[in-house]
Amino acid sequence: MQKVSNVFEAILKYGHDEDFAPAAESADFRPTDAPAGSQAKIDVLRRRVELGLPLWHEEDRHDYSGLTGAVRPRD
Repeated sequence: MQKVSNVFEAILKYGHDEDFAPAAESADFRPTDAPAGSQAKIDVLRRRVELGLPLWHEEDRHDYSGLTGAVRPRD
């Protein structure tokens, strides 16, 4: 398989992603402190896919400790 940048290029080129392997050794593959479901985390995941990196870093935030959320008053 020739080198492709990300999983989408692999699918376009070969019709599948079975042989695609993300490049975890890249300097761009750093953990994020963004909480799950946040726009910041979604942006990090999107960027990882674009760069051909694995989605999940073992040091990504895995809980919501230390975060505070907005409280909406009830009507």
